[in-house]
Amino acid sequence: MLSRQKDFESIRDNLSGHLKVSTQDVLLAEGDSLELLQSLPDHSVSLILTDPPYHSTKKDNIHGDKAFKNDSEYIEWLSKYSKEWHRILKPNGSLFCFCSSKLAARLEVELSKKFNILNQIVWSKPNDPGFDGWKQKMKKEALRQWYPHSERVIFAEPAYEGNLFRSYFGNVLRDLRKKAGFTMKLLCEKTGTYGRVNHGGAASNWEAGRNTPSSEQYEKISNALLTSENINNVPYYEDLIRPFKTNGSCQFTDVWDFPSVRPYKNKHPAEKPIELLEYAIKTTTYEGDIVLDCFSGSGNAAIASLNHNRLAVAIEIDPKWVGISQKNIEIFNKKH
Repeated sequence: MLSRQKDFESIRDNLSGHLKVSTQDVLLAEGDSLELLQSLPDHSVSLILTDPPYHSTKKDNIHGDKAFKNDSEYIEWLSKYSKEWHRILKPNGSLFCFCSSKLAARLEVELSKKFNILNQIVWSKPNDPGFDGWKQKMKKEALRQWYPHSERVIFAEPAYEGNLFRSYFGNVLRDLRKKAGFTMKLLCEKTGTYGRVNHGGAASNWEAGRNTPSSEQYEKISNALLTSENINNVPYYEDLIRPFKTNGSCQFTDVWDFPSVRPYKNKHPAEKPIELLEYAIKTTTYEGDIVLDCFSGSGNAAIASLNHNRLAVAIEIDPKWVGISQKNIEIFNKKH
């Protein structure tokens, strides 16, 4: 893979004036994340796992949750983040953006301008036995609608125009194939993926972005392309194909059952469970990849990243939570 450490050092340099924690594997910066994101290098992060203010919840104890006059202003604000997220993410990177069920549809439409929306995940937030949370305090009949016990997580990948499914890999393969002087049919013959009905075989599907090759198939593609005198090298599989590692032994549907974080001293009002964050990280990144949370709160996404040998970049605007994040990172480092 291309060096993630080199990208990490570039991010460190660009955030140097705002860093409160700067170690070999975690950076914690204080400031307005939209401004700080604009200083980060292009294609430097493998995963953005973040939880912006929801706006619809209107909580006084969450920075920015009451900062917008209306929904349109809020969506316009997040569209500026979308632009930066697309620029910062590696072409085979992933985005998880938490949001409320009330605004998920509008946010998905906005994000789809620059991203391929892969899922709108429903986080069901089941309660632990004997703990009913806020539900026990609600006067249910006064709501005039179903109690909103779930949250949404938009899962997406950067989109690149040039083929049917806006696939980055599809564009790269097409360009390499043409540079090598191969037809789709010839590439399929060389890789053993020729289709009797579809004369472009698997190559036409890959270039359209319908699907992606396995690592074994990509090795055959690479070997075939390198037989051309016009091709000297090809990118690594891990730098082209978006990682996605799941199976039937874990939560593999678009409904996630992770209990909410129980109240405790210094709990962030919108804190996400470590187990949920770890699952997102393990599924969509390789060890050594860089994970960015630009609304980091108490730093749980950074801790989850460190738990699985990823590099963490956290940005938080509220000095109170920056201080708590520092303490949480210090506790992690002492334990490890």
